[in-house]
Amino acid sequence: MSPSGAPVREVLGIEVTHEQLLQWRAWTMPVDQPFVVPRSVAHDLGLRDEPERVTFELKDTFLLYGVDDQAICWLDRAAARALPASLRRAQPTRHLWRSGDDASAIARDLERVVAYVVEGLRASRHREITQRAWANIDAVLPGAREIAGTFPRASGPNCFGAVLAAAGVDGAREEWMQREPIEAWLRERTRLLPRHDTDDGLGVVHVWRNPDGLIDHAAVSLGGGYALHKPSCGWMSPTKVLTTRELMTSARVPGRRVRRHRLL
Repeated sequence: MSPSGAPVREVLGIEVTHEQLLQWRAWTMPVDQPFVVPRSVAHDLGLRDEPERVTFELKDTFLLYGVDDQAICWLDRAAARALPASLRRAQPTRHLWRSGDDASAIARDLERVVAYVVEGLRASRHREITQRAWANIDAVLPGAREIAGTFPRASGPNCFGAVLAAAGVDGAREEWMQREPIEAWLRERTRLLPRHDTDDGLGVVHVWRNPDGLIDHAAVSLGGGYALHKPSCGWMSPTKVLTTRELMTSARVPGRRVRRHRLL
């Protein structure tokens, strides 16, 4: 049960409280929602451009990336229906609207929110790891057990922070970590492995780099064929456990190459 007495439910194999679900509803179904509108169209329609209202969570929900050259206009459901159909179809993602504010409507909305979060994603396998295996993991990755199978409190925490948090770096779990800190940590705390080395070894850090050599993603093996990673910095992206094979499939992006490091 959550502190309010509401039952806890599972999302992607992870326990989520009713309070968390209500917060997710607020981020996916705000009463006024952001629409990306060409500035000339916004002017013609008399719509205000208010990009300052976009929080990190709303940016991740509505995929408001690379839209700085357009207006961000906030509309309720009725106003949104008045937009040209072509403009509604051109939005970065579809908008979900609240069913109402009574208990049954909220319950329906929460089911839709859960469906939004789980769509196309793999569940976390953290419960498949035995207590004996966790004891071995704790000795190498002292922070991994605490963060495995958890959703972040908000947008921001990313894959780099998850790897460092698993390795026991204080404060990394909640940090929107940039490339420089993890690059420094890799130089100081790991050694690069031969290309043919195993993916499954406990403490093997997987690093994906783009064609320019910049690090784009990171994860860490827990041994026994499992790995820990956080797919993105979005509020809907949990730190989860997958098999190493699932990890490699999930992180595969054209042009991006993976190398392995081992903790010192």
